[in-house]
Amino acid sequence: MLLHDALFLFAAALVAGALNSVAGGGGFIAFPALVMTGIPPINANATNTAALWPGTLASTGAYRDALAGTRKYIVPLVASGMTGGLLGAVVLLKTPQRTFLQLVPWLMLSATALFAASGHIVRLLRKWNTGKTHGSAGMIGAAALQLVIALYIGFFGAGAGILMLAMFALMGVESIHTMNGLKTLLASICNGMALLAFIVARAIFWPQALLMILGAAIGGYYGAVYAQKIAPAQVRRLVIVIGLGMSAYFFIRGA
Repeated sequence: MLLHDALFLFAAALVAGALNSVAGGGGFIAFPALVMTGIPPINANATNTAALWPGTLASTGAYRDALAGTRKYIVPLVASGMTGGLLGAVVLLKTPQRTFLQLVPWLMLSATALFAASGHIVRLLRKWNTGKTHGSAGMIGAAALQLVIALYIGFFGAGAGILMLAMFALMGVESIHTMNGLKTLLASICNGMALLAFIVARAIFWPQALLMILGAAIGGYYGAVYAQKIAPAQVRRLVIVIGLGMSAYFFIRGA
């Protein structure tokens, strides 16, 4: 790893960690930065997972109180999340690098669109919620939906947060803190299972990953410290612009 690449990746991880602590969307920074330094796209995705997973896992502890009372439906969601995260990673590892690179701009553009429309989607689904999702049939449906989301998380993952928030809205979860806690917990589990597959396959570039773990931790800490001084709407607009820019970059790169 060249010095200028190391400095670039550390700076990207700082920004990604800060964005994740304020509004999310850090993957729009970290993954492209890895590809720009010459790492093959599948390995970049695996390295990005390793770089950002510790921060997500650490955040889960902050939601202990919010997760109280979710045991009645958390078990099937965790089980399907573990299965889907692992399967998604296996599918990614069996995908040719060129094919994945061609998919990346579409995946990033879709994730950006979901991120931009997230508030409207959740509000709309809350209006449609019937409040019956806690029954047996409803929980089977939620677990099946979580399996699909987990597959996507293991394969790529950007924008998966809004998919889970939408699922919780359909389930009738009302507290935003509980929704965020469940999202963080399930994302940690899905990415953790994917990470195991990436480690076994030796797909991670560890020097870059360890450097970015440090950068993301510092960025996340200071992002959380200054989050109350920054308008979340402004940060969200910045993330959307970055997502569109990175989508355009990969469309041009893959042309």
